[in-house]
Amino acid sequence: MSQKEFKLVECPRDAMQGLHDFISTELKSEYLNLLLQVGFDTLDFGSFVSPKAIPQMADTAEVLDNLDLSGTSTKLLAIVANLRGVEDAVKHKQIHYLGFPFSISETFQQRNTNSSISESLNTVEEMLSLCDKNNKKAVIYLSMGFGNHYGDEWNYEIVEKWADALVGKGVEILSLADTVGVSTPEKIENILPNLIDRFKDTEIGVHLHSAPHERFEKIEAAYNSGVKRIDSALKGFGGCPMAADDLTGNIATEDVIAYLNSRGENLEINMEKWNEAIALSGKIFG
Repeated sequence: MSQKEFKLVECPRDAMQGLHDFISTELKSEYLNLLLQVGFDTLDFGSFVSPKAIPQMADTAEVLDNLDLSGTSTKLLAIVANLRGVEDAVKHKQIHYLGFPFSISETFQQRNTNSSISESLNTVEEMLSLCDKNNKKAVIYLSMGFGNHYGDEWNYEIVEKWADALVGKGVEILSLADTVGVSTPEKIENILPNLIDRFKDTEIGVHLHSAPHERFEKIEAAYNSGVKRIDSALKGFGGCPMAADDLTGNIATEDVIAYLNSRGENLEINMEKWNEAIALSGKIFG
């Protein structure tokens, strides 16, 4: 399997967004420019959301102007939470993907995007139209895709129902997101093969959160399920500030790389640049 078939999505935006102290635009840009040289398929680099909600990402447009895309094949992804964010993001030619968190937990959708699930389905429809007109691709995250801690109903049928609704609207990339770290290898292996088999023309990925001791078994379960798109963050930094304060972190990119290398995947990662990024991350994450 070549790199093009297996997409590694590095998520510095997810790693940085919840940090209390503001990271300077210069330092963010330096870090992202290093990550752009590593060889990832996609870099989830920033978001066009209210600076009141996520103050850390208030300088996303400024950071974007500082990025050197001349020698990289890595594509940029920005997160949006409403149509205003979509309209802001599509103005930037450098951005390839727009990501939208579509929660299948009503409580979390209201909390995260200030809209209901049904309203968000309309947002997705309009987003797809704007992406089409502006030569962008939408990535829709099935947020709370493995369960939630609000008591909202969750089961495999609900996951499939909303996946079906989104694909029916024209979504071509779905990423099943474990927003609060409740995924298990069993859930992953029960949900993903069915989605991949049912939606053969849709790219299905995972954005998992995990405690460190559970990372490898979740990565293995996703791989064995046939997933060819995995989101992760260097050292497993980050989480979702809109979900919980004590959230388990992202899947660590180094664990994904190690696992895929052990399976003989050709990832074409520039380890020298990767190690430089790890060294620089200390200035950001302490």
